[in-house]
Amino acid sequence: MKRELIVLAVIVMAIVGMAGAANYMYEKSSVKGVGYRSLEIVISTQSGFNGQKLVEKQSGSGNVITSRIELEAERQPADLIDCIWPTGSDPMDYINFTSEQELEYMPVSYQTGTYDQKWVDKLCVQNYKIGAVLTEMYTHAEHLQKTTEVKTRGYNNNSLTSTPACCTGVLEANLNSNVIGVAHIGWISRDPMADSQLKGRHAEYGRSVEDLTGVFSIEKFIQLWGNSTCGAISVDWLPCV
Repeated sequence: MKRELIVLAVIVMAIVGMAGAANYMYEKSSVKGVGYRSLEIVISTQSGFNGQKLVEKQSGSGNVITSRIELEAERQPADLIDCIWPTGSDPMDYINFTSEQELEYMPVSYQTGTYDQKWVDKLCVQNYKIGAVLTEMYTHAEHLQKTTEVKTRGYNNNSLTSTPACCTGVLEANLNSNVIGVAHIGWISRDPMADSQLKGRHAEYGRSVEDLTGVFSIEKFIQLWGNSTCGAISVDWLPCV
């Protein structure tokens, strides 16, 4: 009996350790001012070519009229077992990212030197679970005003969850920007599984790439789902018909 209790205690400790292995990351910032700025955010919910990835880089000199960023990310171990996950919810790793920027270029000088760089803002989001990637990039920008909202997640479905078992993940983006400069926006959808008939390459299902140089107003809404049943858990409650 005593031996059985010891074994049970070890199992409980192992389960608690797995449950505590989830990593939660949150950041909210607001910046205003005049000068030179360099920003880098790198998030990864799984090691290697798995999970969700996000890289945001921004640099330039001039007037930072508004810069607000809110980031939330969580990693859930792939081997998370059903019994420690609340009924009616889904084990998943996810990233929620919101960025509001209004930037104006101008050279600035300080005792440490002169900074003369037009604005650069680059965002890359990868969802390895469903084979989807999104890129939003602005360079040589004299003026940039934008709002970006991105949600990406991958599901580890099990019998206790409410999400349809065939919905493996979602990548959604809502982009709205006004830019004087160069803009590049694109997405790719590929098969997460390598195809032996393609010599180990991943079959490409869809691609959209747009490059703009000049003065533009841009609005885009992008949905990349692991399966059409993902609409049941989409943030868009009023889809196209």
